[in-house]
Amino acid sequence: QVQLVESGGGLVQAGGSLRLSCAASGSFFSINTMGWYRQPPGKPRELVAYITSGGSTSYGDSMKGRFTISRDNAKNTVYLQMNSLKPEDTAVYYCELVATVPGAGSRYRAEYWGQGTQVTVSS
Repeated sequence: QVQLVESGGGLVQAGGSLRLSCAASGSFFSINTMGWYRQPPGKPRELVAYITSGGSTSYGDSMKGRFTISRDNAKNTVYLQMNSLKPEDTAVYYCELVATVPGAGSRYRAEYWGQGTQVTVSS
């Protein structure tokens, strides 16, 4: 019922930039939060950044000053601008959505994940 599609990943040299996007579609009443997680090879997923429906943002320590999360509510899309990329930023980046969705005679909050997009930063 709800789909998340990420785009913008690819190969970039250290010090370069990439802009990821994630578009949400389907049946939901409202979006509570949208965020980005990443999973380097052989490591668990970690929070990159998230943004609330009110526009509040939060970043992991290593992302502060380099990454910027933003949103376009009209398009149900969240973006991640990544600057000054480092080889250690290499990972699969996943979009996360927490939304209020219709249920059987009620509404409930649910979490959804995108398929992931590969970001590779060369030395």
